[in-house]
Amino acid sequence: MIISELTMTFIRALRQIRAPCRLSFGAGSSRFNYSTSQSIYENILVTAPKPGVGLITLNRPRALNALSSALFRELNNALRQLDDDKSTGAIVLTGSEKAFAAGADIKEMKDLSFSEAFNTNFISSWSSTIPSVRTPLIAAVNGHTLGGGCELALMADIIYCSSTAAFGQPEIKLGIIPGAGGSQRLTKAIGKSRAMELILTGKNFSGTEAGQWGVAARVFDTAEACVQGAIDTAAKIAGMSSLSVKAAKEVVNKSHDLSLRDGLEYERKVFHGLFGSRDQKIGMAAFAEKKKPEWSHE
Repeated sequence: MIISELTMTFIRALRQIRAPCRLSFGAGSSRFNYSTSQSIYENILVTAPKPGVGLITLNRPRALNALSSALFRELNNALRQLDDDKSTGAIVLTGSEKAFAAGADIKEMKDLSFSEAFNTNFISSWSSTIPSVRTPLIAAVNGHTLGGGCELALMADIIYCSSTAAFGQPEIKLGIIPGAGGSQRLTKAIGKSRAMELILTGKNFSGTEAGQWGVAARVFDTAEACVQGAIDTAAKIAGMSSLSVKAAKEVVNKSHDLSLRDGLEYERKVFHGLFGSRDQKIGMAAFAEKKKPEWSHE
């Protein structure tokens, strides 16, 4: 059967039109396609500021990045896609200079009844995906980071913030309590007494205090420096063996769930297991030869 050149031109044109409408990884690969991602997201932006780094920016400026179920559907989708992407070694999550996320979208929940909230397991999806992401996640926090925004930041593996960031769990002022992990993760981060004071009064705490209390790993003078610092650290992590990075993240997280004795035993087993990897051989050989390792990620 002979296909005319005009028909082939038409088919090629159709393919070019249709391609940007979906998020694809390419045949036989798992590479995130940043150029097409913006066509399917309305509440977030996904970019690649450096090789191996995925940057997700919450993008509801008029609502100060208020969190909604629609936003979390997009965020969870992007996180899963990046986590599956073999070329992504670390992820940065940020908002705007004015607000990382100023809280939950109250319009979405103000009319809910107990039965509706309970039967639909309301906001469970907000905190179900991030804990299962194996790729390191850094939150670059600036501006208002309140309620669900604070809880979202606390889900990250590492928090960087600017000194003027404002963290808080003000739910008590609305007649409710934190519902996406705030009472649990904040207490583990800063201790019972301080967390109790903040949650019972709805009082905010600053980025400077977040650094002093161990909530944030680093505190920056400006929002721009904060985001750039997170990207730089993410790039450094992405330059390591993905096997050892994921193993390291796993054992650190296990320290929250296990007793010291069980945690030490678990760490040792994972440590022993890495001697079966190609990257252990590559890394130690490169060290002995004073060379930069070329990781296989195997």
